[in-house]
This record gives sequence, structure tokens and C-alpha cells, in this order.
Amino acid sequence: MNFELLKRFLSSVFLIIVTFYSIYQSYYFFNFFLLVVLIIALYEWHKMTFNRVYYFPGLIFLFFSFYSVQTIRLNDNDNIYFILILLICIFTDIGGFLFGKLFQGPKLTKISPKKTYSGVVGSFLMPIIVINIYINITSIELIYEMNFKFYVMILLISAISQIGDLTISYFKRLSKIKDTGKIIPGHGGILDRIDGMIFVFPLLNLLNFTT
Repeated sequence: MNFELLKRFLSSVFLIIVTFYSIYQSYYFFNFFLLVVLIIALYEWHKMTFNRVYYFPGLIFLFFSFYSVQTIRLNDNDNIYFILILLICIFTDIGGFLFGKLFQGPKLTKISPKKTYSGVVGSFLMPIIVINIYINITSIELIYEMNFKFYVMILLISAISQIGDLTISYFKRLSKIKDTGKIIPGHGGILDRIDGMIFVFPLLNLLNFTT
């Protein structure tokens, strides 16, 4: 494992631990964590898009996205669905990275030159594997049975997450930058890491996912 991959791995582990720790702490602790992430995301968006026509719509979207995160978490007393969404988004990203590195192959789009078709397959496959393991280990009883509709839901969330990733990549390309920031070693900025989630949570909030 080279140094860059090691940094990326250690940063990912740290981020996952901090995120899940905040979820299981008090409501106020989680909101503080969410506020810090929002402020950094807003700053990165400001730096990337200031004086562009989509600057203010992007700010409004970010506020609504983080409001959606808070709403879904608040309506999910046991954090079952909230954790489910996070796991799907996280392992969509991890699956895309791992499969893309291992199998490489044809590039997906010029918007994000590192993304491959094999990465897309990994982005869909990895969340399905992880969610099945998660449910079997925790013995969680979900409203959704483990049937066709359940797997469609996982694939839908994964697809939205990937679209979010490509969307932020598009804005980075317009701004001629590689990363939205440098705060996370091996990854870049906060927006680089939550690009999928900020699209998933608003849609699920509009669909009343937890009710």
C-alpha cells in the first residue's frame, strides 16, 4: 500500500468513527457535528463557485440537504434507517474506488476521468453485500422485507449517490480544480466526501423515507 492509499484509508476510518460516534451521542452533539460539516461545505462551495450563476442555488441546496439529514435522523428514533442510508452511501463510494482500482477498464465520463465502468459495478454491488451483512449481524427488523423492492431501494440510493458524486465533479471541472479542499488527507475537501449524501438525503426526505 503506497503512502497516498494509506492516508486515504486512515482518513476514511477516522471519518467513519467520528460520524458514527456523533450519531449515537446526544441530539445536541450530533447537531454540533452537523453544523461544523455544513460550515466547511459552505466555505468550499463558496471558494469553488463564487461569482457564478449557480452560486446561490448551490448554497440553498446545501442548507436544504443538511436540513434533510437532521430531519431524517430526528424522525428515526432507533437510527435504523439513518445508519442504513449512510452505509449505502459510504460503501457506494468505497465499492467504486476498490473496483475501479482493481479492475480498471474503460472510463465512464470525462467529467470525472478516474471513474470507470467497473467502478460503477462496484458502487452498486458493495452496498448490497454490506447491507446484507449489517442486517444479519444486527438482526434488525426492517419495514422493508429482504425482497426485490428492498434491493431496488439500495440500488436507487446508490445511483443517486453516484449522480451526486458526478455532479460535484462537474462543478469542480468548471472551476478547474481537482478537489474542493484539502482538509481530509488523501481525499480532499468535505464536499469531496459527502457529494453523494447531499443528494441522497434531500430526495429521501421529500419521499418521507422514515415514515
